[in-house]
Amino acid sequence: MRTALLALLLVAGVPAIPLRAQTAPDLAGTWLGTLDLGAKLRVVFHVQAGEASGWSATMDSPDQGANGIPVSAVIVTGLDVRFEVAVAGAAYAGTFDPETGRLTGSWLQGGMTLPLVLERTADVEPPKRPQEPKAPFPYLVEDVRFENTAAGITLAGTLTVPPGDGTFPAVVLVTGSGPQNRDEELLGHKPFAVLADHLTRRGIAVLRFDDRGIGASTGDFATATTEDFAGDALAAVSFLQTRLEVAADHIGIAGHSEGGIVAPMAAGRSDRVSFLVLMAGTGLRGDEIIYLQSALIGRADGGDEEAIQKNLARQKAYFDVVASEPDPTRATETLKVMMDDDLAAMTDAEKAEAGLTGTDIDALIAGQIQQLNSPWFRFFLTYDPLPALSKVRVPVLAVNGTLDLQVPYKENLAAIEKALRDGGNDDVTTVAFEGLNHLFQTAQTGSPTEYARIEETMAPRALETIANWILDRTR
Repeated sequence: MRTALLALLLVAGVPAIPLRAQTAPDLAGTWLGTLDLGAKLRVVFHVQAGEASGWSATMDSPDQGANGIPVSAVIVTGLDVRFEVAVAGAAYAGTFDPETGRLTGSWLQGGMTLPLVLERTADVEPPKRPQEPKAPFPYLVEDVRFENTAAGITLAGTLTVPPGDGTFPAVVLVTGSGPQNRDEELLGHKPFAVLADHLTRRGIAVLRFDDRGIGASTGDFATATTEDFAGDALAAVSFLQTRLEVAADHIGIAGHSEGGIVAPMAAGRSDRVSFLVLMAGTGLRGDEIIYLQSALIGRADGGDEEAIQKNLARQKAYFDVVASEPDPTRATETLKVMMDDDLAAMTDAEKAEAGLTGTDIDALIAGQIQQLNSPWFRFFLTYDPLPALSKVRVPVLAVNGTLDLQVPYKENLAAIEKALRDGGNDDVTTVAFEGLNHLFQTAQTGSPTEYARIEETMAPRALETIANWILDRTR
């Protein structure tokens, strides 16, 4: 699901602002430091000399897969250096030591002040991802394009086909929420690349594709809802049916997270889908999922229980407005008043704990309201997946991790299985993987703050279970 990790997860969009430096160290080059947030996160600044002896810079957060983040200002006063990162509501303030060549200072963000020492480096190692597939591959890899004619868009993806003659069972991979590319790339991980590689090596053709409006796919992601993504998944199934290497009667959909909502929707619309794999799919209404994940993540990250309950109360009040007011303009007006009142009632300590100190409150409120009023969120908030699940008649594998804090396994696997069986489906398999998180990584707490620092992209036992089940159902 959509999860607020750090505000570091932003992309480049505006140029850095070079400011004149008078008596200043030579900052040109790449500077590397590590933040300790429980998880170790590297911060990289790329500094270049600008016009009139000023400086410009960009920032990377390599362990979060975020590169080219604009540094909005580089301010140098004597040996004191400050990098402003406006898009993240953050800054770095440090002092250059001519003897060591280091910048020693602090990372400032959301009321936090964290020590950060920066040193020049010639090279920044990418995060270790030992499972990421590397060419050459023992199977066909083809970049493909196909049409969703109903939506008037072209979707782009990668088709991998096992070696050999004959036809193969095939599966379409559907990403989780948020704009995702064909590899479902996040935090330096490429889960769908790893999954596609494993399945194809086992004899299953795989089609993974960029979300509409993302990567090489056309369309507008911002105006799309889960129902639209179901249409995109069916367009992928239709494309696979045109391929001579694919067994047309053995094409399924495997969806992760929100993709686990998309898959049953698509299966209910077409008899061309022969099986489903729901990976951390949901069996609860959208608002119920958000309440559960907010509380679980807050506790895993050491949050105060009273603060967690206050946050849940605010969420419920805001969501009630969105659910009951169909007019986004009127909803915006109501939400603005509520959020202003909530902020006015908070103490300085509460604001600091919530990361609001030193931030542009008006911009923050506007951003939150825009998200709440988006077509996707309005749909997701009140969508109940059970009716669609109850109509699914094809074999279903539903898997989850016991440390999944975004889609808690007990409530969701139980609801999914009950809806399927109540609807008359007698080929339902559910698996709860002990110790795996929402991304099916072997985890300690399940907190999203762990995702980036875990080297494993997807646990082999999850990969094997999915491959074995698909092969069993398509032989």
